[in-house]
Amino acid sequence: MAPLRRYRDRQDSGVQLGVTLAPYLGAPNLLVLGLPRGGVPVAAEVAKLLHAPLDVVAVQKVGFPGQPELAAGAMAWVAGTITTVQNEAVLADWQHPLRPGSSAATAEQAFDAAATIAQLELIRRDKLYRMRRDPLNVHGRTVVLVDDGLATGASMRAALQGLRRQDPAKLVAAAPVSCGPAAETAVALADDVVIPWQGIGLTAVGQAYENFDQTTDAEIRRLLNLP
Repeated sequence: MAPLRRYRDRQDSGVQLGVTLAPYLGAPNLLVLGLPRGGVPVAAEVAKLLHAPLDVVAVQKVGFPGQPELAAGAMAWVAGTITTVQNEAVLADWQHPLRPGSSAATAEQAFDAAATIAQLELIRRDKLYRMRRDPLNVHGRTVVLVDDGLATGASMRAALQGLRRQDPAKLVAAAPVSCGPAAETAVALADDVVIPWQGIGLTAVGQAYENFDQTTDAEIRRLLNLP
């Protein structure tokens, strides 16, 4: 169900998402994690409302050739381990921009090449956002993982898979909005999925926002109280 109006910005969506997540207020060992970059301002508002600490999980899309914002997959860095997921629907169409006669193996090679580039940015983000912070440990904790919206859902899936290996007590996937079947993919990996606006008819997450400007590294570092 859509809200009465679009979200003003990520801060506004974070407040509204935090209200929806109110049942988790007071949960034992609660931790709110944001997905950089856009998920961190949303997660910061959620953390305030739930009186929970805020941290991040570094993620990076694996971009489709010529369309870097279209995720052919995504990577997450959790406790020194990289988790990679693929978007099968996108990869199924990956043959078309490749040369005639391309094979599935060729598409896989193209994905691997794109993933190698994405991994460099993933490592950069982890160093930048987690500088001087303790290693992320979610064992036995109630974890609310927040993004600013789910389009393909690849970044959320990668982070959920990486966090699940650390055996959290409960793993919650949360976002203000989702497009298409993205919410369904999170259901299989999380103990709970909280998405107030599952946007029927939306073709992009940004359509749910009045202001969807890019989040900067400097803003994330400020929200995390990093120097």
